[in-house]
Amino acid sequence: MNRRTLILSSVCALALTGVARAQDAAPPAAPVEAPPPPNSTPSYPAAAPAKAEGYTRDEIVSNVSDFMGVTAEGAGGLVEKLFAKNGRPTAYIAGEEGSGAIVVGGRYGRGLLYMKGREPMEVYWQGPSIGWDFGGNASRVFTLVYDMDDPVTIFQRFPGVEGSAYLIGGLGVNFQKASGITLAPIRAGVGVRLGANVGYLAYTKKRNIFPF
Repeated sequence: MNRRTLILSSVCALALTGVARAQDAAPPAAPVEAPPPPNSTPSYPAAAPAKAEGYTRDEIVSNVSDFMGVTAEGAGGLVEKLFAKNGRPTAYIAGEEGSGAIVVGGRYGRGLLYMKGREPMEVYWQGPSIGWDFGGNASRVFTLVYDMDDPVTIFQRFPGVEGSAYLIGGLGVNFQKASGITLAPIRAGVGVRLGANVGYLAYTKKRNIFPF
């Protein structure tokens, strides 16, 4: 091996040794972290249901008068008392029902639920009654609905509020309440059977044969 070749070999060896030492002295590269998965749960709160628009006194008086076949003056006295007690209803049910009792009885009905800005929805109701109560009747019923923003929440059981029945202007009304929603069914004075009976009404999407 001549002198020139020896010098070149020595230079290459020294260069390779320097590179290897530099690699050994360099700190290890930081691991690359994968990006976090997208958050499937929104960080903002879910939007609350829109507040339903209520009906005015004049709208309810007109509807009760037309549906129940009574004068506006006759409906106005009862509606005025209901507005003073509960404010503006957010919905109403116009329908018909049949009922009967010999101490223990039952009540069945069907109607359409109306809310502003929504299509009418069919509703059925049924329930037992117990008390000093005899007889039967079939009548139209106009039910005011208070504090309900979503129509599907009507489908539940509503117990009667004790001592809430009264008669004004030939129309009888009593109150039912559940889950913050109040119902005020208005019935004709003849055969309303608002006397000594207690019970509940269950509102459903389909008719049920048994009232219990």
